[in-house]
Amino acid sequence: MPSVMQPVAVSPPTVDPPVRRWLTLAVVSVSLLVVGLDTTVLNVALPTLVGDLGASTSQLQWIVDSYALMSGSLVLFCGSLADRLGRKWIFMSGLALFTVASVVAAYAGSVTALVLARGAMGVGEALIMPATLAVIGNVFPRGAERTKAIGIWSVSGR
Repeated sequence: MPSVMQPVAVSPPTVDPPVRRWLTLAVVSVSLLVVGLDTTVLNVALPTLVGDLGASTSQLQWIVDSYALMSGSLVLFCGSLADRLGRKWIFMSGLALFTVASVVAAYAGSVTALVLARGAMGVGEALIMPATLAVIGNVFPRGAERTKAIGIWSVSGR
């Protein structure tokens, strides 16, 4: 019986020119930094949300937790999805979803809209996180350079 989702052939790591490797690392690291800063920014904005949206304590908890619930529950699945559909495509999709959901969250006029937007941002993060490390593994050859790249990646994340 044919499968609906055919796995994408994962190519072995290629040796890109050094400038391209480090540029790729910069892009994935900055995306992780932005995703990681989101949680910090939200914690600072919570008092403003009470005033602007009239959010109760339980609603504030949902605003914070919808992101974490979606991200935490989907990160392993999204890593597998990146292996099947392509790491770059999943990374770019996650970045697009996170960006659009961030704009929706910024203009949310109700607590419900904000909770849903934050949940979508969590899905975007779940798509981004595992794909970034896999992209680094593909771009950097084994050895000291890859170790340094993974170190930079880990500092830019949470």
